[in-house]
Amino acid sequence: MSIGPLGLPGTLVHPAGGQGIVLFAHGSGSSRLSPRNRLVAERLQRSGLGTLLFDLLQPEEAANRANVFDISLLAERLALATDWVRSQALRDAPIGYFGASTGAAAALVAETLTRHPIAAIVSRGGRPDLAGVALSRVRAPTLLIVGGDDHGVIELNEEALARLTCEKHLAIVPRAGHLFEEPGTLDQVVSLARDWFVPRLRQGGPNHATG
Repeated sequence: MSIGPLGLPGTLVHPAGGQGIVLFAHGSGSSRLSPRNRLVAERLQRSGLGTLLFDLLQPEEAANRANVFDISLLAERLALATDWVRSQALRDAPIGYFGASTGAAAALVAETLTRHPIAAIVSRGGRPDLAGVALSRVRAPTLLIVGGDDHGVIELNEEALARLTCEKHLAIVPRAGHLFEEPGTLDQVVSLARDWFVPRLRQGGPNHATG
C-alpha cells in the first residue's frame, strides 16, 4: 500500500483491540523488506501490536546516498507517516517507534516533530547520537539496544543515553555484533522490544495520551 501523501510503499498490520502500533524506521542501506525488521515486526504482532513497515525514501531518492544519511529528511518522513496512521482508523491506538541504525536517530527526531504523542521508542544497533540537539527534547520512554561486540557504537549509545532526559534504558546483548546475526541474539532484541512496547502501547496505559 502507499503511505501518506508521498506514496511511500509500505505494509500495515492493524493491532488487536486495545493495543498500539509500532512504526519502523530502517537504517542506511536497508528497506521495509529488511529480514531483521520483518522478524521483529512479526513477533510483535503475536503480542497483539500492529506494525507499519515502510520505506522512508522513494527509490530514486534512496539512490542518492546523501539522502540515506539525512536525519532531518528521514525524521520528517516518519512524522508524515505518523499523521497517515492517525488517519487510518487508528485514531486512538498508541504509537511506538522502532529504529535501526540511522533510523534510530530519525525516530528520536521525529518524536520531537510530530504533533501526536509517541508512547515508546526502541533503538536496535542504532546511532541515537545522530539525533543531536533533539536528544534532550525527547519525551517518549526510550530503550537503546546494542550488541556487546558492537565496539564504538556502544560508546555512542552511552553518550546519547546521558543526554536523554526521558525515561530511558540501555540494554547490551552479549556476543552480538551490529546486525545481531549471531544465533539467538535477535531473539533477545525481540524480547527486549516487546517488553518495552507492550505495557506502554496499551490504550489507557500510563503513557498513553491522545492528541
